[in-house]
Amino acid sequence: EGLVARVTPAVRGGATSVQVRLKGAAPREVVEIARSIISRVSVPVIVNDRADIALAAGAAGVHVGEADLPVAAIRRFTPPGFIIGASLGSDAELPNAKEADYVGIGPVYGSDSKSDAGTAIGVEGFKRLAALTDHPAIAVGGITADRALQITVSGAVGVAVINAIFKAPD
Repeated sequence: EGLVARVTPAVRGGATSVQVRLKGAAPREVVEIARSIISRVSVPVIVNDRADIALAAGAAGVHVGEADLPVAAIRRFTPPGFIIGASLGSDAELPNAKEADYVGIGPVYGSDSKSDAGTAIGVEGFKRLAALTDHPAIAVGGITADRALQITVSGAVGVAVINAIFKAPD
């Protein structure tokens, strides 16, 4: 589990972003890696799970799941313009997701990139959850080039990919 390339067109004016997701790394290491990436890319860098690490690294934002600090709490100590994304995979996660700038909905398809992703919700599940929020919806989980078209036609403004980049032959 390393970097997640997350295409988030509605987050910052059509820009792709890069999410740093290093679950097993020490906080200091994540800050150093995020800073290194920030210095090398011209797109927003989002840190997974930890707003404190995102702020320390100078990242554009954070992406949180249901077990992380709630979006409303993060808003209390982050500056204006700090991007906060939230995972949305079930109705139970809606209250937290409604406070976010964008939602990562899924897993749409099964994925071997993230062991804690949960059960695939399918395209219909994605469409249903996306309709319950007013925020840009990013499709996550098992997204391939072929599936990206299908899910964007179904309402996704972007997709999050890991294997489609890191396991690609080219």
